[in-house]
Order: sequence, then C-alpha cells, then structure tokens
Amino acid sequence: MSILTELKRRFEDALRSWAAEARDLLEMIRPSQEERFGDYQANLAMPLGKRLGRPPREIAAELAARLDVSDMAEPPEIAGPGFINFRLRTDWLAEQLTRAAADPRLGVPLVSSPRTYVIDYSAPNVAKPMHVGHIRSTVIGDALCRMLRFMGCRVISDNHIGDWGVQFGMILYGYKHFLDPEAYRRQPVQELARLYRLVRLLMDYQEAKAKLAEGRLQARIAELQSHFPQPLSAGSGQSNPAQSSKTSLSGKEAPVARAMKKELAELIEEQAELEKKTAQVEQSAELARLAAEHPNLESRVLAETAKLHAGDPENRRLWQEFLPHCLAELDRIYQRLGVQFDWTLGESFYHDRLAGLVEELLARGLARISDGAVCIFLDGFDTPMIIRKQDGAFLYATTDLATLQYRMETWRPDAILYVVDHRQSLHFQQLFAVARLLGYRDVELQHISFGTVLGEDGRPFKTREGDLVGLESLLDEAVTRALKIVSENDDAKPDGPELSSEQRAEIAERVGIGAVKYADLSQNRTSDYVFSYPKMLALSGNTSAYMQYAYARVRSIFRKGGVEPESLRNSGAPILLTTPPERDLGLALLRFGETLELALQDYRPNLLTAYLYDLANRYSAFFEQCPVLKAQPDSLRTSRLLLCDLTARTIQKGLELLGIEVVERM
Repeated sequence: MSILTELKRRFEDALRSWAAEARDLLEMIRPSQEERFGDYQANLAMPLGKRLGRPPREIAAELAARLDVSDMAEPPEIAGPGFINFRLRTDWLAEQLTRAAADPRLGVPLVSSPRTYVIDYSAPNVAKPMHVGHIRSTVIGDALCRMLRFMGCRVISDNHIGDWGVQFGMILYGYKHFLDPEAYRRQPVQELARLYRLVRLLMDYQEAKAKLAEGRLQARIAELQSHFPQPLSAGSGQSNPAQSSKTSLSGKEAPVARAMKKELAELIEEQAELEKKTAQVEQSAELARLAAEHPNLESRVLAETAKLHAGDPENRRLWQEFLPHCLAELDRIYQRLGVQFDWTLGESFYHDRLAGLVEELLARGLARISDGAVCIFLDGFDTPMIIRKQDGAFLYATTDLATLQYRMETWRPDAILYVVDHRQSLHFQQLFAVARLLGYRDVELQHISFGTVLGEDGRPFKTREGDLVGLESLLDEAVTRALKIVSENDDAKPDGPELSSEQRAEIAERVGIGAVKYADLSQNRTSDYVFSYPKMLALSGNTSAYMQYAYARVRSIFRKGGVEPESLRNSGAPILLTTPPERDLGLALLRFGETLELALQDYRPNLLTAYLYDLANRYSAFFEQCPVLKAQPDSLRTSRLLLCDLTARTIQKGLELLGIEVVERM
C-alpha cells in the first residue's frame, strides 16, 4: 500500500465539512524531514486556519480529533503553530511489510484511475550519430515510461525522429559530390556521417567567413572596447562579466557598464569561434579547395532538401536507401541502452498532412499571411509561430502541430509529454497555446525540459575537436572503466577471484551503462550537470554502481546461507520489527509506492534515485547492527531474511524502472 495515499484519504474525510476542494491541502502531508517529529507530518492547519479565520493550532487539534488513524498510527501530536505529527504503529508496519514480502508488486498498488500517456523522447536526427546530448532525453523518457506503466497507466512511446529535415539535404549533397564509394559499401552509416560532418564543416566555414567579412561584429567589438582601457581577450570576463574594472563610464552607470562588458565578452568569444571555423578549413588545402569549388553551399543544400520534399525521384530513392541503414544504427544503440519504442514515426510520416493543416488554420482564422509567410499570432508572445515560410517551405512547428493532431485523433491521450531540452521552451509554449486554439483543452501537455551535460570546464561536454561527444564512445569508455573496477574488486576478494572473464565483461557492461544512466537520472532534470566517469562509477555515494553493489551484497547472504528466496516468500512467516534499524528499514521499504507517486507528480526520476540511495543506506545500518544468518530464534532469522529479500527486490525493481540492470555478483 501507499502510506501517504492512505493518510491523504483519511484526511480528506476529516476535511469534508471544512473544504469542498481539499487537494491543495492534502499535498501538504509529507514524510517528516526529521525523525524526532515522527514518520509523517501534516502542515495544512496553517493555510486552513487562514481560510477559516481561526487559530491554526485550534484547527489542528480539531483535525486530529476527527482523524480515524488509530489502526495505523499512534495518537497524532500537535507541534508549533499547528503541525500535526504522526508516528506509525510498529505492529501495523510489520503487517504491511509481511503482505509486501509475499506480493509480486512489493505492496505497491496500481493507480485508481489509469490515464493514457503519449511520451515523445530521444528523437535524434537519423542522418547523424547520436551524441551525449541525446542521453538525457532518452533515459528520462524511458524512465517515465517504465514508471507510469508499472503504476498501471497506458503509455505510448513515440520516437519522433528527424528523418526529413535539412540534415538529409546535407547528406544528399555530400553523397552526390564527396562520396567515397568503397567506404559507403563497407560501412554505409559511417560514410553518411562523414559526409554530413564534411558538408556541415564547409557550411559553417562559409557562414563564418561571410560574417567576418561583413565587419559588423568587429566594429561592435571596437565600439564596446573603447569604453575599457584594458582590452579584453577571448574568454576574459566570460565567467564573471561584472568583475571590477576601471571604465570611462560614471559610477551611476555601473549596471550599463556590466551589461556592456558582458556583451563584449560574448562577442569576443563569438569572433574567436568564427576565426576557429575559418582556420580549420583554410589550414587544409583539400578543405579550402572544396569550399572554393562549392560556394553558397547552404542554398545548394536547401535546394536538395526542397527536391526531396517535392518528390524528386532521385532524392527520394536515395533517401529510401539511406534510411534503413540509419535506423538500424539507431536500433543498435537503443538495444545496448535497453530502450524500446512503441512507435517510431518520424517527420516524414507527417509530411502529407502539412499543407492541409496550414489551409485549415487559415480557413479557421487561426493563422494569417504576413509578409508572404503564414503565421499564427498568439497573445502573450512577441513573435508569431511561423508554419509556412515565404518560399512555401514548412517548419518544425508545422510538423509538431500535425504530430499533435495525429496523436489526439489516433490515441486520444489524457497527457502528452515532450522530453526535450530547455532551449525549446518557447517553441513548446507556442505549440501548446495553438493546441488550445485548435480545441485540445482537456489533454495535459507538458514540456519535460532538462539541462545540459557539461564537461569539467563547465561548458557543454565536447571532444577536443569541439564536437559533441558521441554517445557510443561515451558508453564504451564507461564500460572499459567499469571492467577495470570489477576486475580489481574481484581480484581483491579474500578467497581469490570468483568471476570468469565472460562474467566480468557482462557485469562491466551493466555497471558501465547503468552508471551513465543513473548519473543523469539522479540529477534534478532541469539542472545542468558535470559529466564525470570517476564519480558515476564510484562504489560509494549515490551512484548506480553503489546500488548494484548493495543488491549483490544482499543476494550473497542467501547464497552463503543456502536459502531459497522464493520458498521464503511463500512461507507466510511474519516480519518482526524488534529493533530501531529494522523499523527504519521497514518504513523505507513501505515508502516505495509513494516515492513513485511523488516522482510522477512532476515527472522527476531523481526522486526515485534519492529514495534508492536512502534505502541502501538504511539497509547498511540494519546489516551492521542486526545479525541475519546467525539471528536467534529462527523466527527472527526468517524475519530478517525476509527484510533482506524485500530490500533486494525493491532495489532491483527501482533500478529496473530507471532502465538499469542489477548484477548477482560484483
């Protein structure tokens, strides 16, 4: 059962005559932050007292008297201005744990009103290798799918891949002009990726060259630099643009000076990046030759893209030839990550719907033509949502609207979650606003935003060449490091190594990939985080490796004692909570269900990782203070074995919901 849900239900009954709508008040019932205040705490008397114009402590006393919790808790205690504290009865906890130990769902109930969710996540561009930037969307989306399904909801996972955009125009142009036929025959995906990178490099060069040739950037830098007696160089002032410096501006204009200095540092950084891009090409005779022979490359790429969209036979044939290779490569990476999708409906799937959608929006007066483009002007937004450009081309916004329309018509979901990085926030705000205008008012639309993966320098995690780190190379490195740790740990065992080389490799794969996933999921998803192999692979602290080690350590008890866990669960033996560490562990085990509920309220998997870490720590305290195999009498030994088994199963299920596999030995 969920203790928190049960407490809320009983409070709802007690509040019925005071508050017709008590949902906001019920959310103020939470596990206590400090054990001295009991197990749970209700802080709703203060807002209720304000609403009713009565003293909160008086309200709290009446609520405590109305509450029917005698079967599960000691009499509630009133503290401070009106906090209601609960301490659960130890015998009641023991009864719930005994039931959970025999329950395949570990005592976690299904939701009473299951909803239908569509979850849009991962969504790479198929013409390019997946990189570190895809890890967050992929693992967060997968974890949400797993958690919602476990709670009994219907979930449709849809990988909205980029299989139709400008990146294919780049590959088409590269294929026609720069192809290495033999390389394409041997490794088609790698050759297509090379072509993409080459065309991208040349396009970036031409764009950088043109921008530097304009001179406006340099002129603005010179104008700003004139206000500072000591010129800044690239990177200076970037981390602290407001650092002290004498300027020609008066003290009253210090905020203006700080803003100018910040702009100057950013422009200097931009100029350095442009110069780096030009140098990268001009220092190579071959690249310089290609750039000269293929001028205006961006317009040429756009022309290839337009031909593809218009149904050009050659471009369509090549696209159909490229796509299976690209999808097979994506599937290989997803298989390694243990990620599956119900649907993979890319941008191309919706192409035939776009023209009709634009005409519908025009006919309904929701869109209008402005400067030759079709735009949707929305209240509260400075810029419109453009759904068809002047040249007739459609945009991502058009495709996303068509996708939303298709999902509503096909699956009729109660909620659609878009697991996409925070930089797309404005796009989704506009998308959701248009969806409401289209009449989709009863569906929950959520942008599950997340921050950036950073390197040790505090900037987006990139290679020395400046490219985002490839996802597979990141996984390979994690597995290689995990193998070293697993091997050293096995070699150091008192009775000698226990694992074969094949077992070590299998464990390293699970530990390494689990470490990458857990390191991401343990962060508040809206925050940036620094990627660090040593931290994520540590056998201590809030890491996947620590959780996997904790699971393996519990399982070793059963091997050592020759105990069959399945027989133990079916024995019907009761769990006894005779000491504080046993009670602490038991209470944590019963909070698994409510943790999932809280994590899904705001779609934050890090609440589950925090729970697992706390559970592992409580188990460690229990193990140190409470003998298991040597416990006497037999009833106590059985009880403690049941607690161990329930702990291992909860860790296993928790990691499974995060997409992480356990290991039996480590």
